[in-house]
Amino acid sequence: MQKIEISQRTIIFTVFFLLGLVFLFQIRYILLFLFIALIFMSALSPLVDRLEKYRIPRGLSTVVLYILIWAFISFSVASLVPPLVEQSARFLNRLPQDVERLTQGRFDLSLLQPQLSALPQNLFKIIVGTFNNVVGLFTLTVIVYYLILERKNLHKYLLFLFGNNGREERAEAFINQLEKKLGGWVRGQLLLMLFVGILSYVGLLFLGIDYAVPLAFLAGILEIVPNIGPTLSAVPAILVALGSSPILALAVGALYFAIQQIENNFLVPKVMSKAVGLSPLVVIIALLVGLKLAGIAGAILAIPTVLFLEIIASDFKKR
Repeated sequence: MQKIEISQRTIIFTVFFLLGLVFLFQIRYILLFLFIALIFMSALSPLVDRLEKYRIPRGLSTVVLYILIWAFISFSVASLVPPLVEQSARFLNRLPQDVERLTQGRFDLSLLQPQLSALPQNLFKIIVGTFNNVVGLFTLTVIVYYLILERKNLHKYLLFLFGNNGREERAEAFINQLEKKLGGWVRGQLLLMLFVGILSYVGLLFLGIDYAVPLAFLAGILEIVPNIGPTLSAVPAILVALGSSPILALAVGALYFAIQQIENNFLVPKVMSKAVGLSPLVVIIALLVGLKLAGIAGAILAIPTVLFLEIIASDFKKR
């Protein structure tokens, strides 16, 4: 019978490896938070570099960008929120009657009563969740700010970690490629969301569909989930149109189909191909895996994660 011996070094390595896995599991949300911060840093850093060429200090350039971004968000919210709230409230008030009319009474609306009656009790949870999100957003903003400031010292940090032996150049090339891909994805995705939202609003307005603002807003937001999002955003719009007439519902379905064709054939190739360069099959599989592992957040972060893994694989091939 063969005797198997396990060295003391192997035992120590195994223990520390398992402890490392436990530690990574405990800080998984922090790592996810840092990955999101890296994505935003990658999107903003090239813009800061351009401002820095005009001899504007890096810290001041970042603050200027923050001010412009928040000014745009504030203007958009001030312009969008009043009609969004008003039309969404009317939509929710009419929803039970529309569902009952469309289903001819076959859908039991009493099933919704427990969820609706629980809304006041959940108000505190909603307020706490909103506060936590605001704190998280502020923390993310601060982390991104310092990441942008430290970006110019990247080469110095890599020299400290790897020494001047060529490995620091490969590491810097890897980070530059990652920054280029992730930053391009963020900027391209924001443009696509804006285009889809505007096209949806104009089309719904032309067809005379009620609640054009919230429906277009939903279409723009769901664009962040490629392939799946645009299809999901069409469902409530078709249901609203179906309350008026089946022909109008077909017209709305055709509108969303046309927008998706414009997006897939013109917008995505122009905006995203250079930034991402992933095949549609890889995108769909990544979305399904991300959705299964972490829900909507996993689906949103699926493409950046695939880009990160693609760059790692490409770096290994070069070696």
